[in-house]
Amino acid sequence: MRWFEIALVSLTAITAVFWALDKFVWEKRRANASLLEQDVPWYVDYSNSFFPLLLVILLLRSFIAEPFRIPTGSMIPTLKIGDFILVNKFAYGLRLPVIHTKVLALGEPARGDVVVFRYPGMGVDDPDAGIDFVKRVVGLPGDTVRYERGVLSINGQPLEYQPQGDVQIRAGDSGPLMDGKLMLEQLGQVAHQVQNFDISLERGGMGDGEFVVPAGHYLMMGDNRDNSLDGRFWGFLPEENLRGKAFLVWMNFSDLSRIGEKIR
Repeated sequence: MRWFEIALVSLTAITAVFWALDKFVWEKRRANASLLEQDVPWYVDYSNSFFPLLLVILLLRSFIAEPFRIPTGSMIPTLKIGDFILVNKFAYGLRLPVIHTKVLALGEPARGDVVVFRYPGMGVDDPDAGIDFVKRVVGLPGDTVRYERGVLSINGQPLEYQPQGDVQIRAGDSGPLMDGKLMLEQLGQVAHQVQNFDISLERGGMGDGEFVVPAGHYLMMGDNRDNSLDGRFWGFLPEENLRGKAFLVWMNFSDLSRIGEKIR
C-alpha cells in the first residue's frame, strides 16, 4: 500500500497549497473586487472541500491507526486469510509518512507482539522488499533463540506448551491438507495458539536452528510455523522497518464472527 501512502501525502500537500493561498490571498482579492462565490476556480473549490478531509485521514492513518488486509495464512490460527486488521501506529513511536523517519520514541516491541512491518527482503533483487508483512515478535535484541521440532527456547529456556488438539493444516495457501497439532504457546506475557505439521514435530523442519538477534533488530515468526516465510529464512528485522502493533480484527467478509476480535 506504499502507493496509496504516497498518493495521500501528495494530494494532501497539493490541496493544502491551494487552500492556504485561497484562505490568505485570493479570498481577500475576490472580496476587494466584489467577485461572487461562483467565480472561485474549480481547483480552489475542490481544495477547500477536500483538504480538511484528506488531512484528517492522513493524520489518523499515519499516527493513530491504519487498516491492513491479511493475504496469506502465515499467521493462522491467530489471523485468517481475508482478515482486515487495525494497527496501532504510535505503539513504537511516531514516524513521518512515506519516509518513515521516527520523530518521537514512545515504546519498543515486546516479546509476543503481533507486528506489521516492511519486509526487508532476501537480497537486493527481492521484488517483495518493502511490502507489508505481519508476524509475531519472538526474539528481542540480544536474545539467543533456538527453534527445534516445534519448540522455542529463549536464552536457553524452553517455552511452555499446552496441547490443544489435532488439526488439518494446508501446505502453503493452496496445497494439500496435512495432519498437525494445535498448541498453546506461552511467549513472554502472551499466551497464543500455534500449529505445526506432525512430521515437523517428529523429525524437525526447515526452519529449525539457532538465531542470535543483533542490536537494533528483532526475530519475527508466523504462528503457522511450517507455513511462514519469516526471520528464520530471511534474517532479522531492522527496527526502522516497524509499522505498528496489530490489535484488532475489524472485518472478515467470509467470517463475520471474527469482527471485533482482539489480536493476542
